[in-house]
Amino acid sequence: MFETLRTALSSLLANKTRSLLTMLGVVIGVGAVIAMVAVGKGASIQMQELVSGLGSNMLILSPGAPRSGGVRRSSGSGARLTLSDVKAVAEECWSVLRAAPVVHLSTQLIYENQNWPTRVTGTTSSYFDVDNLGIRLGRLLDDEDERSAAKVCVIGQTVATQLFGLANPLGKSIRIDKIPFEVVGVLAPKGGGPMGQDQDDTVVVPITTAQRRLVRSALADSVHMALIQVRDVSMLEGGTAEIRALMRQRHRIGKGKDDDYEIWNMTQMVESLQQSTWVMSALLGAVASISLLVGGIGIMNIMLVSVTERTREIGIRMAIGARAGDIRLQFLLEALVLSLLGGALGILLGMAASWGVTEFLTWPTSVSPGAVALAAGFSGVVGVFFGLYPAWKASRLRPIDALRFE
Repeated sequence: MFETLRTALSSLLANKTRSLLTMLGVVIGVGAVIAMVAVGKGASIQMQELVSGLGSNMLILSPGAPRSGGVRRSSGSGARLTLSDVKAVAEECWSVLRAAPVVHLSTQLIYENQNWPTRVTGTTSSYFDVDNLGIRLGRLLDDEDERSAAKVCVIGQTVATQLFGLANPLGKSIRIDKIPFEVVGVLAPKGGGPMGQDQDDTVVVPITTAQRRLVRSALADSVHMALIQVRDVSMLEGGTAEIRALMRQRHRIGKGKDDDYEIWNMTQMVESLQQSTWVMSALLGAVASISLLVGGIGIMNIMLVSVTERTREIGIRMAIGARAGDIRLQFLLEALVLSLLGGALGILLGMAASWGVTEFLTWPTSVSPGAVALAAGFSGVVGVFFGLYPAWKASRLRPIDALRFE
């Protein structure tokens, strides 16, 4: 075996350029497979972290999308969701731990000569617990701020950086829609959201202040949505049914009529995103595998050419005692060495590509040992599969015919 392997390596080194070009298809194929799997794995990990950050036991209640003449209008364009609805959900639904009403608007923030466009959220103190928000500096909003409609706010880290730089923002006054608000706290960094948005680019104010001074809706009691936290993840379905029954009763929705509200399950939304990510990764992996298959065909092609070029060599070896199995093993090892060397270089290329994606595109990747082992094994299978026929063809040559070959 050792002598056969040495002979195979000598044959490959005799045509270095051809050997390298033959390996190139396997290198690219293995590298692409590893990079694509790493991107998919990184996206999956990001989604899991997102579920943990959002809270897997959270529901979103929002006004529905009513129908008019058989045409479904946009969500929230019909019936409204009120503060009393959200309060009733929190108090009357046993499976609900807490509920936070939310109104929001996009506006410009101003501090001295700095300004920054962002999203302002009006809510209650329960919002921070439901949305898993912590505090880095100062304090969160409390019930007294809501009762007095205080002009105070808590800002995200991005807003703090854009308006105040490295300075301490606590006690400073910023203008929201031309109204001065005192900064009483800075939220702990939370990172990106499910759709890629910056969750730290936010300002939170008391809901009563937002309704009276910022939103100025004709329906003073209305809210845009409610974030609802159930007691346990196992209660998501039961909690949804409980909320649905209560809302139908409060909105006097008759039997057989459509709901005028919508309930979203965050876990289901993230699972849908994960499934989409998995499908995309599988498609990319399949495309990458095609290049590996092409690389295997290249190995077969070169090995067949090699058999033709070395017919006389094969005849001499067989004439001095080499068996058909020895010839078959030599050419099979040549194909396997080409494939495994290409696989090793492909693994390095895939890891480098994954690092580049993370470093320059800021997209999370994760190179798993399983993916590396799979790619290495697959490259070996490619070498054996596509080297088998050339090896068999070489072993089938008759010594007398091979010696006559010019």
